[in-house]
Amino acid sequence: MAKIEQKQVVVNEIKEKLEKAASVVMVDARGLTVEQDTVLRKQLRDAGVDYKVYKNTMVHFAIQGTQFEGLDQFLSGPSAFAFSYEDATTAASVLNKVAKDAKALEFKAGVIEGIVYDAEGMKLVADIPSKEVLLSKLLGSFKSPMSSFARVIDQIAKKDAAAE
Repeated sequence: MAKIEQKQVVVNEIKEKLEKAASVVMVDARGLTVEQDTVLRKQLRDAGVDYKVYKNTMVHFAIQGTQFEGLDQFLSGPSAFAFSYEDATTAASVLNKVAKDAKALEFKAGVIEGIVYDAEGMKLVADIPSKEVLLSKLLGSFKSPMSSFARVIDQIAKKDAAAE
């Protein structure tokens, strides 16, 4: 295969991932030990996140005309990309958790549901709980007033029954 055809295969691979992705997070993973990188890749794989290092020029061509086009301004230096498909904050959360132990891992930027975030913005997004946790908290907040209301009604019914 000619060089251009080989590069087109990589660009197409990135485009396929972008079409399915809810979010993409760019990190600089220079300085990670082999052990830290292995832990990072395992945790991302367990969370259903694709993680790969691509050349910036390949990503530049792949993101043209997509919601991820805003990443273009951050494409400098070595970059690794985490593609999250289900929950948009999963990749950022896992990367943030690993970065607490591996100081060499740094956020560069990311796009979550069409919104471009810089490194600081990605750190804030990474602290947001997952969709499941937020939904359970919401349902828990609904349950508490309802159970209190049910106890009050029950006490009124018992009081009325005792009065008769």
